[in-house]
Amino acid sequence: MAPVDCVRQLVVNADDFGRSAGINEAVIRAHQEGILTSASLMVGEPSAAEAVALARANPRLGVGLHLTLILGHSVLPPERIPGLVDAQRAFGHDPVALGWKYFFRRDLQQQLAMEINAQFAQYRDWGLPLGHVNGHLHLHMQPAIFKFLMAHARELGIRHCRLTCEPLRPNLKAVPGRYFVRTLQATVFRCLGAWCRRQLQARNIRFTHQVFGQLQDGRVDENYLLHLLPHLPTGTSEVYSHPATDLFPDELAALVSPQVRAVVEREGIRLIQYRDL
Repeated sequence: MAPVDCVRQLVVNADDFGRSAGINEAVIRAHQEGILTSASLMVGEPSAAEAVALARANPRLGVGLHLTLILGHSVLPPERIPGLVDAQRAFGHDPVALGWKYFFRRDLQQQLAMEINAQFAQYRDWGLPLGHVNGHLHLHMQPAIFKFLMAHARELGIRHCRLTCEPLRPNLKAVPGRYFVRTLQATVFRCLGAWCRRQLQARNIRFTHQVFGQLQDGRVDENYLLHLLPHLPTGTSEVYSHPATDLFPDELAALVSPQVRAVVEREGIRLIQYRDL
């Protein structure tokens, strides 16, 4: 048997589980008919309860918390966290502006802590095992938020976490164009990821060696997977996507593609969940 580090193991994850009925349907189809092994649940969204019921009916699907502090809705009511959401419980939409706001506005730290705790509590109340933790638009890696998660990792039950740090070379081999933007994004997350990696290792929180999808900006289609998978590095990787029957049908089509499945089998890639790390 080959050493574990020489084997290519892949978590195939769907973000935004629970955001809409169309996303929920796509997640379950991609899991039952395709290569999807994992999904990340947004607990404050309209179709979250439906997603939980679907997860219970599909116990082989690994599920984790998609911590939402941007482009989504809070669990707590607006009067509890007035600095974070509007009257409809909606967070802001600009990741750069919110990143700076959450970092420099010390008066918001208590509200952030309350909402983060509430999202973890809601997840626990639904009784699903916490397979992993990540953040909507990767905001879990924002320094102020990540520090809180690490400081309370044991009580929150965090044992597996997405370390968003996509290697540039396999992505450039898989798809052409946007070279400057992708190089800049990869550099920023490589620097941030180095700090986050040390924090995770110090607490024995498991993560994949590399994550793919961030440089694609929602274009994890069949062509991308067919070109990426042969270049997948050894060790553990995650490919995340956003399948939906309405908004992102190309990503759903990629996950159920017989051609993609054939490449996975031909390349000897083992499909896993975060709990297998």
